[in-house]
Amino acid sequence: LAVLLALTLSGAAQAHRPWLLPSASEVDGKAPWVTVDAAVSENLFDVDGNALKLDGLTISGPDGQPVSGANVLQGKQRNSVELQLTQPGTYRLAVLNGGLMATYKDKAGQPKRWRGTLEKFAAEVPADAQDLKVTQSAGRVETYVTVGKPSAVKASGKGLELVPVTHPNDLAQGEKATFAFHVDGKPAAGVEVVVVAGSSRYRDKLGEIKAKTDAQGQFSITWPAAGMYWVDADVKDDKTSVPQAKERRLSYVGTLEVLP
Repeated sequence: LAVLLALTLSGAAQAHRPWLLPSASEVDGKAPWVTVDAAVSENLFDVDGNALKLDGLTISGPDGQPVSGANVLQGKQRNSVELQLTQPGTYRLAVLNGGLMATYKDKAGQPKRWRGTLEKFAAEVPADAQDLKVTQSAGRVETYVTVGKPSAVKASGKGLELVPVTHPNDLAQGEKATFAFHVDGKPAAGVEVVVVAGSSRYRDKLGEIKAKTDAQGQFSITWPAAGMYWVDADVKDDKTSVPQAKERRLSYVGTLEVLP
């Protein structure tokens, strides 16, 4: 739940940032393996915070079918999963989080806070709660890994997600890349995007790169240097699936590798 709350806040503004980090985003060889770390840290891609739970991990293979990870390691500061790349093409790994947050007053007029799943809401929040305010949230933390030639990445059409125009595993220093953000499968205009290079502990300034999506939901980035980059975006709307919730908060975090 702590991670879910973090995902509903502006990632660039908060001190701790969730991420998935593959040991490599582009690999060669027959049936290779990659290791993907999952954490929430203050300095990007350093293990200096808490582990990101992998309960909501989904892996899609190049053919769009689900793929199972192996050898899951659960630690205090980092979790990790290994993935055997048995098919050529692009794999999409994402940790999906969703839930509800509520504030209300009980019968005695005492203020209460609640966070949990949709299934537990009716049982744990009194039906006669006073001054009830409910917010629905959904977050996605993801990365991509390609073996051999990149293949198309199919969007899910759910929540806030990055839709590649430039392939996410075909990024190079000094070159411009274009992406789009969609909400529930439709282009999202005016979304503020923040991109931050890794190894932030070795810089005096965070060095954020900021962009905003156009009418087609697209934005472009020219990569200043090679390395791993963290991409963050957040959207609020009223398109909830819970009658009591008047606001929906959507968040996206992605890790992209830029090569020399």
